[in-house]
Amino acid sequence: MKLKTLSVYCLLLYIFILDTEKSAAQIVNVESARMQSDTVGWMGSFGTSFTMNKNKVKIFGASADAHLQYKTSNDQGLWLILGNLNFLKIEKNRFLSDGLLHLRYNRKVNEWLRWEFFGQFQNNEVTQIDSRLLFGTGPRFKLAKAKTFKLYAASLFMYEREKEATDPVIRHSDFRNSSYLSFTWLPKDYLELISTSYFQPLLKKFSDYRIMNQFVFRVKATPHFSLTLKWNYLHDRFPAGTAPKTIYNFSTGFTYDL
Repeated sequence: MKLKTLSVYCLLLYIFILDTEKSAAQIVNVESARMQSDTVGWMGSFGTSFTMNKNKVKIFGASADAHLQYKTSNDQGLWLILGNLNFLKIEKNRFLSDGLLHLRYNRKVNEWLRWEFFGQFQNNEVTQIDSRLLFGTGPRFKLAKAKTFKLYAASLFMYEREKEATDPVIRHSDFRNSSYLSFTWLPKDYLELISTSYFQPLLKKFSDYRIMNQFVFRVKATPHFSLTLKWNYLHDRFPAGTAPKTIYNFSTGFTYDL
């Protein structure tokens, strides 16, 4: 167990270094990263995926992500550390990347309510975000929990400090709401479907909002390996610079659970 934990630490440290030197992602889907387990202590996973598209130009993409989770012995607290790094190559002469580092603490209040605290650093060349720093807190509600189906909702308050990768440079310092609805469906022991939808309006101007949706479908091939399909959709009403308002992608890969 110690060796496995050390391996995850090293992988997360490597991703953190790459994130600070290069760039980071969009809205992070924490729900798809939570490991449903009664086991206390450390758990972790890492995965990778690849995509290729050919239209007028050839586009190749690759991504790697890592997750470390710690549940306290009294089952009152849960720590999550997430790292992600993505690469995008267009033809032969253009290379873009993004990633993120996310830290979250989840404290149990009662059987249906938990209180969350989180921080995140990210940047993204595609969406022209030079850096975005987030801090937030708020309640997370358990709306339904059965053997094969779970439903959660949250409404979080967050502070956002952003620097756009534009000329001239534009900086923002804002407060947003970050609400989400998420469900997990386990039709079979080896099948898992997670869907999460986020809504993030600016508190002083609700017409300035972001919407994100992600579907994650996993098929467990072995006790440690799973095949993963992901669909991501992001709409930013007022994106940075000349970045597109809507971004979506489909990817496939594998996940290794320690």
